[in-house]
This record gives sequence, structure tokens and C-alpha cells, in this order.
Amino acid sequence: MFRFRTAGRLLVAAVAISSQALAQMPQRQPTPNDTLKTPQVLPGNRVAIKIFAPKASEVMVSGDFLGGAKPLSLTKNEQGVWSVTTEPLKPDYYTYTLTVDGVRTADPKNPTIKQGISSLENVMVVTGNETAFEDNRPVPHGEVRQVWYQSGTLGMPRRMHVYTPPGYEKSSAKYPVFYLLHGGGDDDSGWNTIGRAGFILDNLIAAGKAKPMIVVMPNGSMPPPSTTGAPNQSQAMSRMRTLFADELLKDVMPLVEKSYRTLANRENRAIAGLSMGGFQTLDLTLGHPELFNYVGVFSSGFFGSSIDEAETTYARGLQDANFNKGKKLFWIEIGKDDFVMDANKKTLALLDKHQIKYQYRETDGGHTWINWRQYLNEFTPNLFR
Repeated sequence: MFRFRTAGRLLVAAVAISSQALAQMPQRQPTPNDTLKTPQVLPGNRVAIKIFAPKASEVMVSGDFLGGAKPLSLTKNEQGVWSVTTEPLKPDYYTYTLTVDGVRTADPKNPTIKQGISSLENVMVVTGNETAFEDNRPVPHGEVRQVWYQSGTLGMPRRMHVYTPPGYEKSSAKYPVFYLLHGGGDDDSGWNTIGRAGFILDNLIAAGKAKPMIVVMPNGSMPPPSTTGAPNQSQAMSRMRTLFADELLKDVMPLVEKSYRTLANRENRAIAGLSMGGFQTLDLTLGHPELFNYVGVFSSGFFGSSIDEAETTYARGLQDANFNKGKKLFWIEIGKDDFVMDANKKTLALLDKHQIKYQYRETDGGHTWINWRQYLNEFTPNLFR
């Protein structure tokens, strides 16, 4: 009993001392950041973007919601909160980035991000009927998995994202495969985050507009060369082309066809990509015409000197008398204001010269995910028909 009471008195004393110590510690003062909400969609589809930065002297915001216009300046109030309200925005998913005193930074109050190979951007959404095709709707959902593997081509661990359709786990059926490639500066997460690919496929399949399929989203960004001295543009393009093609053909495709229930033939393979991924799609399609029956090129073409070398580099595909017979769909789409339009036009001229058949469409807009999500939604229902 004596020991129990002694222990109890010691415990009470310790609690009292701790309480006194806490009372003597300087208390944190509340700030406007504690309750700050951003971004906020306001009536009329305007969006308020804010950041608490009381010591900053200048804050700017840029993003695809500006449609290519200059960054917006934020204004600081007396509490140190910087803010700006956009013009009315069409319902869609948008990326934006803050710059505080010249330093690019993510919005610390917005946890929704798009990851790239060397940067982060925040994502905001203005919902409406126009976003129904890409929203998380109450339909059966597939799964998107992060798949790590050892690349024999690159000698390093690599990651890809793989979408399997609703019911895949409970089924014994085999599925066609769609290889979906991202653009420069992004990685294999791009189509799954800001690209909304999983939700777009879910909604198309639920509506009966697309066949259930496996979608493979590999990392198309190659590691920088280890040698000193920067290669010229032609060398860099050739290296990127060779490395990506080798990794896809020798590492990614064999792993997918071994690990998943696939229909492993050209009639059940599709490939599409945006920007850099569109160039990679062209490279694989013309360099290996026997692999894919369905092809999509979004906002792309042969860039720089690659167009001058294409006649030689892609002689196999361009001169293949059966090339058109082996393609049920060769789809090319681009925005009218896209900065790669010149490369796109030169690529179309090359295809026309060799009587390569394709479907071509120009849309409004430029080189943005706003277009590429729409292109995926339009392209996918045509696959494996």
C-alpha cells in the first residue's frame, strides 16, 4: 500500500511539473493559414486561389487554366494572405503552380497534385456536365496498379501503371491491351492523375462505349546519359527512340503478357501517346508495323531533325505495301493552337507521300491535358472493334 501511494504521488507530481512546463512554453498564435481554403470554386465558375505568405513581396500563379495567357498576380491583404480570382472557367480539371518571390512552389493547402520527373503541379477541378466523362462516377471501377520491375534495357528498377477493367480479378477471360504513353517532363503517373485515364475507361466501359481492356502506362522518360558532354538534338532523339523502344519491346511487353491475361497478338494491341509519347508511338508504329493494329498520335509529330531522317529511319514501315491493311485505326489529333503544329503538318505530308492512311482531326485549344483527356475519350471507343 505504501509503495502504491508513493507511486501515485510521484505520478501526480510528474503531471503537475509537466503542466507547469507546458504553461511556461510560448503559445503558438493562430494565423489565417489555419482556416485558409484554396482553391475555392465560386459562383459563375470563377476560382479563388490563395496562399498565406506574409513576408513575400510578390506572388504569381500560372497554369493551363489560363489558356496560354501570362501568369496572374496575387494581391496581399492585411493578414498576409495573397489571393486572386480567375475569370469564369469551363468545367474541367486544371493544373496550376504558384511562384513566391521567384521560387516555384506547390500550393501547401491543396493536396491534389500532378507529379512530373522534376516538378509538381497542383490540380483543381470545376465540375459540370462537361466533366462527366472523366469524373469518379458511381459505376463499376477497375484497378490501377503501380508495377515495379527490373529493366534489363536500362539496368535499373522502373515503374509502370497498369489498369485492369472491372471484373478482371473474378474473371478468367483474356483481354486486349492498350499501351498509353505520356509526354515529355511527365512519368508513368501522368495518365493516371491529371490524365484521369482510369475513370475515363471506367465510364466508357460502364456505358458500353468501350470494350473491357488492360491499359499499360509505362514510363517513357529515359534516364539522362552518363557520358560527359551534351549530345546534339539528332543524337538525343535517336538515343531516346532506341532506349524507349528497346525497353517497351524487351521489358514491358513481355512482362505484361506474362503477368496478365492478355490477347497477345496485333489484332488485340493498341498504342497511343501524347507529345513525346506521340513521337514514340510513330517510331514504334513505323519501325515495327507488325505489332499494333490500333494507333493514336495526340499533339505530336516528328520533331526537329527527326523529320529529315524519317525516310531512312522508317523505310520499313513507309515502304511496307501491307502497312494500311495491318492498321484498323491510325488516328491523329491536335489542337489548332498547338505549338507542335508545324511538326504535325510535316509528319502528315510524309505519311501522304507514302500513301499511309490515317484519320485526322483538329480541335480547339493547344498543347494541354484539357485536350488530351478528350482525345483519349474519343479514341478509346474505336479500339478492338
